[in-house]
Formats: sequence, C-alpha cells, structure tokens
Amino acid sequence: MSNIKTITNATRVITKRPFRVSIEGNIGSGKSTCIKYFDKYPNVEKHSEPIEEWRSVSGHNLLGLLYSDMSQWTFAFQHYVHLSRLKIQTSPPSSPNITVKMFERSVHSSRHCFVENSKQQEHLQEAEYEVLAQWFDYTEKNLDVSLDLIVYLRTTPTTVWERMLQRGRAEESEVPLEYLQQVHESYEKWLSSADVGCEVLTIDADRALALVADDLQRYSYKILGGNHTN
Repeated sequence: MSNIKTITNATRVITKRPFRVSIEGNIGSGKSTCIKYFDKYPNVEKHSEPIEEWRSVSGHNLLGLLYSDMSQWTFAFQHYVHLSRLKIQTSPPSSPNITVKMFERSVHSSRHCFVENSKQQEHLQEAEYEVLAQWFDYTEKNLDVSLDLIVYLRTTPTTVWERMLQRGRAEESEVPLEYLQQVHESYEKWLSSADVGCEVLTIDADRALALVADDLQRYSYKILGGNHTN
C-alpha cells in the first residue's frame, strides 16, 4: 500500500523554478528504476545519483574509499556528495520546457540520513559533524534547495541487501546488512519528523517492479507537479 503525508513549511521561498521531486530510499530500493519510468515525459529533467563522478574525483574513487574505511573517508565523501547534490538541485533547467526536476536523493537526505547516521556510528568526529551540519545550514538559509515532493521507496533492509548482492556493484560488495538497517532507520526517523518540509509519497518497494510501476502511474499527476504554479 502507498500513503501520502503532508507537512507544510511556511518559510519555504516560492520562486519560478521547476517542481522538484526527490526519489529517496535505501541502497537497492529501486530509485534509478523509478526515475527511468519517467523517461516518457519530455517535461521532466531527470538526474540519477552521480556515482561515476564520485568514482573519479581527480583520480580518486571516493565511493570505493568510503566503503573501504568509513571512519577515515566519511567526512571527505559527504562533503563532496553535498557539493554534487547542490549542483543538481540548484542548476537551471536544461530547457524552457522543463516543468519538473527529478533527482535521486537530495542534500536533505545526505544531511538528515547519512550524516546523522555517520555521527551515530562514530564515523565522524564531532568537529567533522559540525562542519557538515553548518555547511548544510548555510546552504538551506542562503540558497533555494527546497523540495516540493519526496517519493520514498520504502523497503525492508533484508530485501535491499539481497538486491544489492545480485547487482554486484564492486564498491558495495563489503556492505553489511547492518549498514542497510541503519540507513533504513535513519530514513524512517527523518521522514516522520517535522524536518521534512514537504509532502511525502511513500511507496512499498518490497513488491515486484510491475506493482511499483502501477503506483507511479497512479500518482503520476502528483509526482509531475499537479497544479504546481512556481
């Protein structure tokens, strides 16, 4: 089943820009597949997670380094992830016909899920955590990074762990089930809090892809902005 949760944010700055949709969920929840579903809509600009960019930062594979030693590399990785997501969220649309901008995860999930979890698991020193937190706070106060809708592909950790092993991405080969459980809990905590600031559409992504696609079709009007007037 799917459900919609609405949270208002009176401080959100309204500007003329595309309707922003962030596709959120655990590793292996089907975010990339979800984005591809909207290939048939020419008014939607789609951005998958910039994994190849993270694999080649002036010759450094930050994603590989992160999974090899989270305590050493989380700060550098999250700092760069924030930059890459910020560029995606704030860049102008690729053409005047774009009315919806859709991307895989956001600066918000980086801050409220992954940075918070890294602090909890002690992969960040207190000073490193404060730098990342203040970097996000400054961004949110001085740039329009607001979201209009979050599509949350909700999964159980065991399901996404099995999917992750099946797809065989090299950097993920050593990711334990425990880490996926931590990410799941971080998402659940964030998306049930008042810090979300926008509407959340939750889809049960443990199910077969065809059933998830049915939900995407059912809620396509909402996902594509509905009566959005920005």
